[in-house]
Amino acid sequence: MSAISMNEIVVLEEGSVTIPKGFKAGGMHCGIKRKRLDLGYIVSEVPAIAAGVYTMNTFQAAPLIITQESIAKEKKVQAIIVNSGNANACTGEQGLKDAATMQKEFASELGIGEHLVAVTSTGVIGELLPMDSIKSGIKQILQKEYEDEIKFKQAILTTDTCMKDIAVQIKVDGKTVSFGGAAKGSGMIHPNMATMLGFVTTDANIGHEDLLFALKDVTNQTFNMITVDGDTSTNDMVLVMANGLAGNEKLTKEHPDWNVFVKGLKVVCESLAKKIAKDGEGATKLIEVQVNGAYSVTAASAVGKSIISSNLVKTAIYGTDPNWGRIVSAIGYSGVPVEPNAIKVSIGPFPVFENGLPCVISEVTVKEYLEQENIQIFVELNQGESNATAWGCDLTYDYVKINASYRT
Repeated sequence: MSAISMNEIVVLEEGSVTIPKGFKAGGMHCGIKRKRLDLGYIVSEVPAIAAGVYTMNTFQAAPLIITQESIAKEKKVQAIIVNSGNANACTGEQGLKDAATMQKEFASELGIGEHLVAVTSTGVIGELLPMDSIKSGIKQILQKEYEDEIKFKQAILTTDTCMKDIAVQIKVDGKTVSFGGAAKGSGMIHPNMATMLGFVTTDANIGHEDLLFALKDVTNQTFNMITVDGDTSTNDMVLVMANGLAGNEKLTKEHPDWNVFVKGLKVVCESLAKKIAKDGEGATKLIEVQVNGAYSVTAASAVGKSIISSNLVKTAIYGTDPNWGRIVSAIGYSGVPVEPNAIKVSIGPFPVFENGLPCVISEVTVKEYLEQENIQIFVELNQGESNATAWGCDLTYDYVKINASYRT
């Protein structure tokens, strides 16, 4: 794949899922939560080619099952209805019926086929949806007063402390193609796959198979490379809708602008992934682990995930303790064969381990570096040419406080 400069990717200062042509979004409070917005939607003017990636958790929530079955029929989605505050997971046959009812009711309001509506939910597991409130909300949500992409982004949040969005533009066949993205995620964040809800819209003209190929490739480098707490949720999903209104020739892997398209999609997904990691429950720092010199990307990814998932590394970062031994230990149990004497580890610009021995460091200087909000850890394996980057956050007292009383 040829190198692509960021000059070909324009990151917009504002905007998200409604930046691409033909999309609108909104949100409202329907009564699932006590006060905050809890029901949102995205609608395309025309049916959009759809591609999704889903949680690897065995207990997939009812909305994911309904959505996957629907996309399989025509490879298209025209609308998404999403609620927060209740995951509709581990709810049995009634949960499936409730997800199907959400789909049917929103399709009826839009006058489109039921299979063109994707359904997603996020929140508490094991409780039935308050369907009277949801059905009442669906009947009202398309009213003009609720149409607002900011309300959509607010409606999908749970323990998040901020909205997560991005919009970028590229050129395909000389035409402007836009991407918009919004996501929620703060806890139960772990690779395999997105461990969150993510929504990406684009007006690009592209087929289902190529869109799915690009999404899986990008997801493995972004959403699958973050962790907050090692828990994979039952409701995780990233869904891309491509409605083709930009007017470009259909994108395929052979199209001269294919690489630019994939890069644009990666910029959107990487930005959302990093924002999720930084907004981890109780987090005070974003941690980035760059692993270089591996014999394969898979090996580099495994080492990066091992470090970023280590609770001992995460607590040390929180405590601004340059305890490099925990990093080396996480490399050692990553499952990747390594040569201890060939490895070099640095915390920020400061080498801390090399040639199998600790480096001479200034504890005070490295501790000052660890007081920053953005921390980088560099690992050189000296085995090959493959690299990977993983993101996560520190582990704090507040993570325990938040999750000790999540349902109460």
